[in-house]
Amino acid sequence: MKIVIASGLLLGSLVLPAAASAQSASWSGAYVGGRLGVIRQPTGKAERILFDKNLDGTFNDTVLTATGADAFSPGFCNGAARDRVPAASCNFDREGVDGALLVGYDADLGGVVVGLVGEIGRGKATDSVSAFSTTPAFYTMTRRLRTNGAVRARVGVPLGETLPYVTGGIAIADIDRSFSTSNTANTFSQRDTNGRVRGIRLGGGVDQRIGRFTVGLVYLFTNYKDDDYRVRAAGPAPATNPFILTNASGTDFRRSDDRFKTHSINATVGYRF
Repeated sequence: MKIVIASGLLLGSLVLPAAASAQSASWSGAYVGGRLGVIRQPTGKAERILFDKNLDGTFNDTVLTATGADAFSPGFCNGAARDRVPAASCNFDREGVDGALLVGYDADLGGVVVGLVGEIGRGKATDSVSAFSTTPAFYTMTRRLRTNGAVRARVGVPLGETLPYVTGGIAIADIDRSFSTSNTANTFSQRDTNGRVRGIRLGGGVDQRIGRFTVGLVYLFTNYKDDDYRVRAAGPAPATNPFILTNASGTDFRRSDDRFKTHSINATVGYRF
């Protein structure tokens, strides 16, 4: 965050005089560069874990105990459980470091600049959800962003040496998925723990030219489709165990939110050829 704030102050001191003078300059040409900043999950969502206890592929079941009570009546939380009971709360997802290498090309059409930029980088984003059973026990499903890339178009209005712009395109990422629990009565198997997901990336920013170099700030919102991960709870618990009470083969888990969303704010630097 300190990197972004410092870069913002520097950019502001450069942008205001440049925007005021609005000198004519061409933005046409290729460039290389990078971005570095922070990434985080959106707040305010209400996610939970869904269950398929008869293994029919439909995740709309309530897991019941042998007496007919809701085995997950203690509820859910958006984060990684700290202990077996909800009163212990959860470790909520926090911001991490985000960065990428960039290569692009702009065409200055006079009153508008259009371009294409490709990027490949790595973001430290983690997204967890937890369920609590009456046993008591916790069950946490986590996904972590790893290497990611995007191809984005961008359109800007040049103000001399300053270029404010909007951007959007397709994104792809490798993610790791994991599961943890305090339940020792059942066995748990995972499917698709590593995967490649696709989505969209949208945002906006501003570049400030200093000779052949540029400095800037960019905000990016990325929305990946992530719906492959499954966890199965099975025996060797007794037949009255809630997870094998309906189907002896077990109960499948999945997340209710099949979207992995991130927000990032990055400082940028570039060299234009």
